[in-house]
Amino acid sequence: MISPATTQNTWQAISKELFGVLGMVTGDKESRSVGIVYIIQDRKLYIGTGSQSWKAKHIKTNPNVSMTIPIPKRILFLPWIKIPQATISFSGTAKIIPAVEAEKKLLQAVFRHFAEDLEFISENCLIEVSPVDDFITYGVGIPLMKMMKPELARGRSPVR
Repeated sequence: MISPATTQNTWQAISKELFGVLGMVTGDKESRSVGIVYIIQDRKLYIGTGSQSWKAKHIKTNPNVSMTIPIPKRILFLPWIKIPQATISFSGTAKIIPAVEAEKKLLQAVFRHFAEDLEFISENCLIEVSPVDDFITYGVGIPLMKMMKPELARGRSPVR
């Protein structure tokens, strides 16, 4: 069966959202996940966080991450009917970029009006997530009614 997800429509779906769940591993090899807000630039995801945050510490210890991006689904005139969200999941590698070393344009996109606050910038960093291998999708690139059949809703597409 041909996957409903393509590299192009998956990246388009990711770019329309701003929330995801970042999965990582601690120095003690315990799994952790956290909700994040991201932006996309050059097919990489950027997340702002404090330089001393546990997210930054865990990624410095182990750069292997995963992400899942939920995509809300609704029936326009029947919003009370609950429908499972579509999802995009992938593995990736992450790196920490001190905010003071990042490009101004990137800082403005991530931190908005705080990008000019030198004290704020000195205490924060960016997490750059580069997806690898394949996107694993559910409900991407198909009509809502086909989501009722998992074999039609599941998809896989290369990241690049």
